[in-house]
Amino acid sequence: MEDLAREAIRAQGARVTATRVHVLATLMEAASALSHQELFDRIGSSVSVDRVTVYRVLEWLVQTGLAHRIAGEDRVWRFSVARPGDDAGTPHAHHHHGELHGHFQCDVCRRMFCIDAPVGIQQNLDRLPDGFEGRDVEMVVRGRCPACVQAGREAGDERKTH
Repeated sequence: MEDLAREAIRAQGARVTATRVHVLATLMEAASALSHQELFDRIGSSVSVDRVTVYRVLEWLVQTGLAHRIAGEDRVWRFSVARPGDDAGTPHAHHHHGELHGHFQCDVCRRMFCIDAPVGIQQNLDRLPDGFEGRDVEMVVRGRCPACVQAGREAGDERKTH
């Protein structure tokens, strides 16, 4: 993943640094969106870096379109890669660079996942009153992820929502 991260950073015409590479590669490998703390915990042992630098790199990734962020119900920003290509089998592969899509946050494990855009997300952007120019729509569905639903079933909990 580090080679892909380097390539993506170079494509932005930006300086390739170890921190940028590790942060982006970690997002590329993640199965769900990561908070700053989760990301910091994952890269902390591989690169000598402070929290402020990680925040700055995350902001840069969002500004360049290499990542996107969404606030969870707990008001914590979570970040995931905005992959420009279509590389089946990797996390977030079905979302194209800048493509509108929704998110799902699990009430139990608190993980956030990218999901395909539900019908209506683009229409909401297109139906703004005259004079407004929208650039983004955020949509978060909350409930239980498949792993937590399965864990609930195994524990005898058959509820559909938590």
